[in-house]
Amino acid sequence: MTIRTKESLSGFVAGDPELTFTMNGDARLYMRVGQPQARFEEDGTFTDLDPTFTDLVMFRKSAERAHEQFHKGDNFIAEGESNTYTKTVKGQPQERDQFVASRIGHDNNITRYTVDRSGPERNTAQQEAPARQQVQQALVEREAQLNPEPPAAVSDGTAQRDAVAR
Repeated sequence: MTIRTKESLSGFVAGDPELTFTMNGDARLYMRVGQPQARFEEDGTFTDLDPTFTDLVMFRKSAERAHEQFHKGDNFIAEGESNTYTKTVKGQPQERDQFVASRIGHDNNITRYTVDRSGPERNTAQQEAPARQQVQQALVEREAQLNPEPPAAVSDGTAQRDAVAR
């Protein structure tokens, strides 16, 4: 079996993350990110250089989670793919690079944090009940439109039978 791999990007969040929504209503996270640069010198030391910057974007639920978790200055490691797109600035098309992340996490080589392994908070009974009721109501209304006869009484699960003499 082949192991699936993707590109990665590590660096720091250079500006405040921005959460917006696409025309389809999907969440979109935008972050300007930087990557420190250094030059190795002949004497074995490093000289810090200016960082390199790019745009990082994420979409949907991952974008919403990352927006809650990341702040300016945080160090991260992200998985995804590089992309080039054209943006019009002052009437002129410009090519820009961006990293489209599918996963992102804090860089544990630089960041101290605590891991919560309890899993996401979820109360499926409360979350699913209203949705289930809405779907059932919509089905009843649709059935009424298709079949003009009044629907039979809805049973509460107990069978009602007429008495039969034997």
